[in-house]
Amino acid sequence: MDAAEFRRRGKEMVDYVVYPDVEPGYLRSLIPEEAPLEAESYEDVVKDIERVIMPGVTHWHSPYFYAYFPTAHSFPAMLADMLCGAIGCIGFSWAASPACTELETVMLDWLGKMLKLPEDFLAGTEGSGGGVIQGTASEATLIALLAARSKIIKLIQTDHPDRSETDIISKLVAYSSDQAHSSVERAGLIGGVRMKKIPTDSKFSVRGAALQKVLEEDRAAGLIPFFFCATLGTTPSCAFDCITELGPICNAEKIWMHIDAAYAGSAFICPEFRPLLNGIEFADSFNFNPHKCCSLIHVISHLISLQHWQIPLGRRFRSLKMWFVFRMYGLKGLQAYIRKHVGLAKEFESLVKADQRFEISADVVLGLVCFRLKGSNELNEILLKRINSARKIHLVPCQLAGKFVLRFAVCARTTESRHVREAWSHISHLASELLQELRH
Repeated sequence: MDAAEFRRRGKEMVDYVVYPDVEPGYLRSLIPEEAPLEAESYEDVVKDIERVIMPGVTHWHSPYFYAYFPTAHSFPAMLADMLCGAIGCIGFSWAASPACTELETVMLDWLGKMLKLPEDFLAGTEGSGGGVIQGTASEATLIALLAARSKIIKLIQTDHPDRSETDIISKLVAYSSDQAHSSVERAGLIGGVRMKKIPTDSKFSVRGAALQKVLEEDRAAGLIPFFFCATLGTTPSCAFDCITELGPICNAEKIWMHIDAAYAGSAFICPEFRPLLNGIEFADSFNFNPHKCCSLIHVISHLISLQHWQIPLGRRFRSLKMWFVFRMYGLKGLQAYIRKHVGLAKEFESLVKADQRFEISADVVLGLVCFRLKGSNELNEILLKRINSARKIHLVPCQLAGKFVLRFAVCARTTESRHVREAWSHISHLASELLQELRH
C-alpha cells in the first residue's frame, strides 16, 4: 500500500458507522484459525472489516450512547493518532525520542496550568513536579500507591533499620471511598497491601471525620496507614470526596493522598467548576482522563526518574493528541465543549423531574444524571432491560444506597438537545408500557 492509497482508504473509514447486534463468541467462527501464510490484498481486508468487525463494534460516539462515561473522539485527535502511528517511536527515554519525551512534559504543564494546579505539580524548567500520560486511570492509581508504599518503607527503615520490608508491608493499610472505582481496590491487591473502604455520607462523599475515625482505630491496632485515594467524580454518581477536610488530615498523619478525578477532572478547566478541586494543594498525586471531555494524565509531585512513572518501559507519542487538540480547540473551545455536556445533562434532569413517576437519585453536578422509577429495584431492572433491548439508546446502571439506579451520561461530541429529548421520550414511553402492564 502506498501513500496515495492510504489517503483514499482512510477517507473510506471516516464515514463507517455500525451499531452491534451480536452474541458472545460471534467472531471466532468468521475468521480462520491461523494467520495467512501469504499476503492478502487491502480490498479483502476491508471486506472482512465490514463482515467481521463492524457488526460487533459498540459505537461509543453515537449521540444515542449514554452509558459509562465519555471517551476520546475529535478530528484533531484522530489526525494526531495517525501521525503517532506513522512516526512509530518508542519513547522509553529522552534519547529514544527527545520530541516524544519533551512534548509530553510540556503538554502536561499546559494541562496543569489550565487546571490551575499548584506550582509543585508542574515540571517547568526546574523539574520539581510534572506529569506523565498513563494508559488508564487504573495504572495511575497503582503507580501512586506503589510510590507511597516505597516512600513509607524508606521512612520507617531510616528510623528502624532492623525492620524488614516484609514486616512493614504486612502492617500497611490504604483507604478509599466505598464509592471508589474497583481499580482502586485492585491497586491494593497488586501492591500487596490491605485496602479499607471509608463509608460515605448522604451525598456519597467521604468526609474528614469518617477518615479520622478509621485512622485512629487502625493505629491503635498497630497498623500503619500510608495511602488514601480520594475520588472527585465517582463512577456511580459523580460524587466528590471532601478533600478540603481530608487533605489536612492526610498531611498531618503523613499519609499520601492521591486524587482520582478520572471523569470530573476535565471540567476543572472551567472557572465555575474549579472550586470542586479546592484542596488539591494537600495532594501528593492527581490523575484524570482528558478524553472524558485524549489520554490519561498523572500529574505528580513526588516521583523521580520519568521512566519510573509508569508500569511499561515503552511509551507511545500520545502527547501529539494533546498538542493537536489544545491548539485546534483552544481553551475556550474545550470549556464550551464541557459546558455543553453539562447543559444537556441539566436538560435531561429537568425532563425527569417533570415526570412524577421518576426521581433523581444523586446531585447532578456535571454531565451525569442518576435517576429511577419510583418503586422497587426489580421494576427499574426491567425498565433498563427494555431500554437496552430496544437498541435505540444505551444506558448502564449503578447501585446507590441499596437502590438500583439508571445512569444517563452525556458522552458523544455530536449529542444535541434533540437527541436528549428523543432519549427521554423513548424512556418515558417504555416506562408507560411497563407500568400499564403491571396495573393489569
